[in-house]
Amino acid sequence: MKKLILIICAIITSCATQSSAISEARKFQKELNAEYKKLKTTPLRGDNFTSFKEHPFFPINSQYRVTAKLVRTENAIPFENPTSSGKTQPYKEYGKATFQLHGKSYSLTIYQSLNLIKKEGFHDHLFLPFRDETNGKETYGGGKYMDLRIPKSDEIVLDFNLSYQPFCAYNAYDYNCPIVPEVNFLPVRIEAGVMYDDVYHH
Repeated sequence: MKKLILIICAIITSCATQSSAISEARKFQKELNAEYKKLKTTPLRGDNFTSFKEHPFFPINSQYRVTAKLVRTENAIPFENPTSSGKTQPYKEYGKATFQLHGKSYSLTIYQSLNLIKKEGFHDHLFLPFRDETNGKETYGGGKYMDLRIPKSDEIVLDFNLSYQPFCAYNAYDYNCPIVPEVNFLPVRIEAGVMYDDVYHH
């Protein structure tokens, strides 16, 4: 009887967690669409702005919300990461996140923007740029980004449903976006987050 109760509790907890993750992803989509509809926050210009209605998204999929083991990088040396405009921006490696997806193990390097963490409210911000096998097809060829916060433990949740494309995907003239490092190429399709729509891209 006790074992049955534990199983039922585990199922309830799992369902509650999944429901919360879906709600978070829907909120992300709603807020991203709202950002692109406001003149002050959108990267869109001209007809692309006036005709914008909403982003195309992959269906929300809990398989792409993974808990990764985080190994923090000790004594990380700041470096200049190249950007889409040919310039550079200062970053520091924060750690490596290892996770399982579709039965295989993958690793991504997580960074900190040395400019962004100086701003109020971003002291614990982490930056995860990545590429996968959907790039140049269903998603932007240059890759996608994910925003994270420093976790209290040695685990970090990577929810690819919350991944988005850089502003440069929509406006290459006005924005200067970090190029995804080669170490963060995933040899797998990540069918989650924002999709590519050539109506709004250049």
